[in-house]
Amino acid sequence: MALSLPPGTLSAENQAYFDKCLEKLSFVPNVLVSYAHDDAKLSAFATFYNDLMLAPSGLSKLEREMIAVAVSSVNRCYYCLTAHGAAVRQLSGDPVLGELMVMNYRAAELSVRHRAMLDFAVKLTETPHLIGEADREGLRKAGFGERDIWDVGAVAAFFNMSNRMASAVDMRPNAEYHGQSR
Repeated sequence: MALSLPPGTLSAENQAYFDKCLEKLSFVPNVLVSYAHDDAKLSAFATFYNDLMLAPSGLSKLEREMIAVAVSSVNRCYYCLTAHGAAVRQLSGDPVLGELMVMNYRAAELSVRHRAMLDFAVKLTETPHLIGEADREGLRKAGFGERDIWDVGAVAAFFNMSNRMASAVDMRPNAEYHGQSR
């Protein structure tokens, strides 16, 4: 990270979260380390991320990761493309899909559902002022319910914010992501 912010004191909850990352991943993702200078901001970020990406939803974990990658591709976010591209490779079992998603999701062979979902997320990223009822109706026709549409928008919006923070502070991905699920 380009900023020299010393790590703050982590709450017991956040220390346990870091310990769980070490146990499950063998590293703490740098995005979490970058927020560790402010325990309250780390808690807010981690709580929102975990709710959007891991909580029950009509969107699969893979679909949420696909949104993260499509949005991050538009924003050219190196951190998120690397980390979430690895997640797409892992969850899909398809390393080619992960790489295509990073470069251009439109080049991938996607279902009608996934194409509609990613087209919506990208339009929300590039031209949010142009989102209208026809866009939401396109998601409905592709099989998304009202709550699913909310979740597509929420995940896309979250990654737009995260991409901007990563760019603002030159957040770099952990080296471990590069070799995962290849």
